Amino acid sequence: MSAGGALARARRAAERLMVDQCRIRRAGGATEDDDGNVTPTYTTLYEGRCKVQQQAVQSRPSDAGEASLLMVRRELHLPVVASAGVRAGDRVELTACTYDPDLVGRELVVRDEAAKSMATARRLGVEEMTS
Repeated sequence: MSAGGALARARRAAERLMVDQCRIRRAGGATEDDDGNVTPTYTTLYEGRCKVQQQAVQSRPSDAGEASLLMVRRELHLPVVASAGVRAGDRVELTACTYDPDLVGRELVVRDEAAKSMATARRLGVEEMTS
């Protein structure tokens, strides 16, 4: 079997484990209504299957004004070809989760990009802000 054939097979196997769904968006600009309220606009980069993994149990506290937040690191796995172009700073919303419904609706921010010539999945470091 060629390296390309083996890679395609390994990618299919990795994607079979991606049983959750997410939407990834990038901030594109903003609109302003008649009252001066500014609403950010987003472009959807990817919508489809994914898998969320907990990285080594570590989190770090962060303060935003008077609010105390806990930043939790996770890893997001995506199909390699379909998710090309996702970059640090992009926003991820978990839209469906087969085995942990508590993850649905959570918002993550891409923090680390990954590049690998023979990757079976695109593995991105993401961060979730919890209060």
